[in-house]
Amino acid sequence: MFDVTASNDTARPLIPLYLAGFTSAFGAHGVASVLGAESADLGLTLLGLGAVLALYDLAEVVLKPVFGALSDRIGAKPVIIGGLIAFAAALLSASPAMLALARLGQGAAASAFSPASSAAVARLAGKERLGRYFGRYGAWKSLGYVLGPPIGIALTGWFGIQSLYLTLALFALAATAWVSRGLPTLPPAPRQRSTLKDLMRQTTTRGFLLPTLLMAMTTGILGVAVGFLPLLAVRLELHPLTGAAAVALLALTSTAVQPVIGRLHDEGRLRTSTGSAIGMALAAGGLALLALWPNVVTLFTATLAFGTMAGTLTPLAFAHLAATTPEDRMGRTMGSAEMGRELGDAGGPLLVGALATVWTLPAALLTLAGLSAVAGAAGWSGLRRDDDGARRA
Repeated sequence: MFDVTASNDTARPLIPLYLAGFTSAFGAHGVASVLGAESADLGLTLLGLGAVLALYDLAEVVLKPVFGALSDRIGAKPVIIGGLIAFAAALLSASPAMLALARLGQGAAASAFSPASSAAVARLAGKERLGRYFGRYGAWKSLGYVLGPPIGIALTGWFGIQSLYLTLALFALAATAWVSRGLPTLPPAPRQRSTLKDLMRQTTTRGFLLPTLLMAMTTGILGVAVGFLPLLAVRLELHPLTGAAAVALLALTSTAVQPVIGRLHDEGRLRTSTGSAIGMALAAGGLALLALWPNVVTLFTATLAFGTMAGTLTPLAFAHLAATTPEDRMGRTMGSAEMGRELGDAGGPLLVGALATVWTLPAALLTLAGLSAVAGAAGWSGLRRDDDGARRA
């Protein structure tokens, strides 16, 4: 998933960041899947389960920009280490009676090291290799999303839910030790004085808004896929594991595609605007297939389209943000962009669920397909100027 022969000096310090990203994704989906599978035994109603699961995302939406800005002030490394230690502490203190508090603590801790890790990747990779290393970082996170649910459910079934918490805590502590030893200290870049007006201007520029919009659309579509692919499989009277297999295939596809897309971007063979249009077109096509011709073939065809879309958009959007952001604002920008991703992750399923309730599920999927096409067109049109400027530079 990463090739240390290409640039050994750069790749080695980034490896602990890959482990940190994997730990975050593994923990988020591992615990979420177990809570869903064990909700009856844990005494959770459907409403209670939804509330507990949402606490993680709520913490991320509120805190990611805060911790991103903090990493600009004191450096990324202490924020990453502190977040990983807090992540382990939240898991070690978790108990069935304190699930909500543990889930909130887990989300708050991930809010610290996630944007700081993205900012560290941007600073270590250098402008010429942004796509490549964001692709690898994203691939490791996708792998965590794949392995979290099956390993989490297996550990809980064999040894109880506390064994999952312990395993995740050990992962976090191992990542802490590796980051402490292997990640170079990245001193804060000299800060320029800025006002609230400057902040508003920076976060409303095309170079920030369009990549963040594309990432929000990406996570929104992924949220719909993770929630509704199993539902569609059940409606098609397929084997109960078919939906889970489709979700795993989606994440594996994203894992495989991200490093390739990142390398193509860095080599100048794939522009951000072109990749954005292709990725969103694939998503729109997959959603339309599911809406108009639902069957086992279109289910897995759409799954591959969604995975390729995520694998294409994620490294391109992060690389574009990193390339257009001054170093003294890198953490704040990454935190704000990741907040946009979390809002998309929550908003996509809510939109489709609401439209499916008052209309039909096919109509809801077609609506999301239309929004995907619009986002792709906006990315292609708006980011071409940035691509042309980068090429001339």
